[in-house]
Amino acid sequence: MAVADPVVQTTAGKVRGGVENGAVVFRGIPFAKPPVGALRFLAPEPPEPWDGVREATAFGPPAPQAEFPGVPSEVPATDSSEWLTVNVWTPDLDAGTLPVLVWIHGGAYLFGTAAEDGYDGGRFARAGVVFVSCNYRLGTEGFAQIPGAPANRGLLDVVAALRWVRENVERFGGDPDNVTVFGESAGAGAISALLAMDSAIGLFRRAVAQSVPGTTFTPGLAADVTKAIAAVAGVAPTLEALSGVDPVRLVEAQMAVTARMREFPRWGAVRLTDTPFSPVVDGEVLPRAPWRALLSGGARDVELLTGHNRDEYRLFIASSGRLGKITEEEAATVLDAFAPAPGGAAGYRKAYPGADPGRLFELVFSDWLFRMPTLHLAQAHAASGGKTFLYELRAEAPGGGGVFGACHALDVPLVFGQQGSLGVMLTGEQPPAEFTVLGDLMRSEWLRFGTCGEPGWPVYGTERRTTRIYDLQPDVAPYPEEASRRLWERHQFDALDLVPVG
Repeated sequence: MAVADPVVQTTAGKVRGGVENGAVVFRGIPFAKPPVGALRFLAPEPPEPWDGVREATAFGPPAPQAEFPGVPSEVPATDSSEWLTVNVWTPDLDAGTLPVLVWIHGGAYLFGTAAEDGYDGGRFARAGVVFVSCNYRLGTEGFAQIPGAPANRGLLDVVAALRWVRENVERFGGDPDNVTVFGESAGAGAISALLAMDSAIGLFRRAVAQSVPGTTFTPGLAADVTKAIAAVAGVAPTLEALSGVDPVRLVEAQMAVTARMREFPRWGAVRLTDTPFSPVVDGEVLPRAPWRALLSGGARDVELLTGHNRDEYRLFIASSGRLGKITEEEAATVLDAFAPAPGGAAGYRKAYPGADPGRLFELVFSDWLFRMPTLHLAQAHAASGGKTFLYELRAEAPGGGGVFGACHALDVPLVFGQQGSLGVMLTGEQPPAEFTVLGDLMRSEWLRFGTCGEPGWPVYGTERRTTRIYDLQPDVAPYPEEASRRLWERHQFDALDLVPVG
């Protein structure tokens, strides 16, 4: 039930929200102390308690970051260091038994904030669940490997946010024993890591991982990236030295390194990507690569819904103006870097006869970065006895003159029913009615899964690969990307390491 002046007592103090379109909304609630000063590059600590009532009507500031290329910033700059906050949408503060969905935003571990327009939780709350979103540290602050600092601080932030949910969500109408985490791209990568982390056990019951990136790093590779960023910043790659560098300066340094990744051949395939960060398999925070952890049954009790989009990498090719311009040399480079043994590049050319360089480039990038990691996560979970559901999005983006296809991130405006800057680019200001209907269907099946663990189609199995097909005419069918599946069936998505050069 919505109240005019909603106040909730959290574990740290009272917060006052507001009522918007039939939902009670609280924004910018701290779940940890600001990770600056003596706490910089350390694990998150519980927030400092406050007296009186804290106003919770404005989003907290995003973690330090550059603007996402080609997408205008939606969040005003601020000098506040209170980066670690949660936001809550609820239909009924007094219910105490509502399902809870916790959104982890994406952005290549470099960009993003829960405050983006496209992540409004109102539709979820009006459908009868408590929706929570959170910020976490990004880039160097969250994922750089620094001697004397815990690895994967961004992941530890997400765990701290989930602990806040467990301790507080009942006061917002939610059931702390019925929590589903869901996220896309880097958010899905964070969720795959959570499935393998001891510190996350028991904090959520279900997971939805949309377009899971397949990259995790060894400590050696991650430390080498830190050295490169520290060199640009003009400091030693130590905790003491990096702690003295302004966060904005470190963002500038990491983006300078990102712009010239190809100059680091020892980084192997990572040098061909657009991000120098991924979760680090450090043996402590993240004990094993997620795929190995799931295969051994480490998350067997967590119900998993995961899937990918058909044309994942088309987003990056089209938005950079390179569609139709990929050369044979470029295609050969990524095939040599990404195509798995035993077939390698020749295997791709045989599996996709007649594919031109642009098509091969897109296919192998999509498979290596998103499609096959997602499939393998589903297969590992199903093989261990976990309850698993798989989907593929095949509906093509109506925006951009049809150049984007069923590209990366198209699922986000569909599931949220909100556009945001990227959503407008992909779907247009006013998406076609049939596209809106498809989004309503996806959201209803996410909600059904979050409520009872059954999205409405059969489970995925390692022999019967039943897949939900999200198209303008939705269907259920065997997994459709059989050619790629066969190419990658022996591959292991283990942590990427430094490679010998010369």
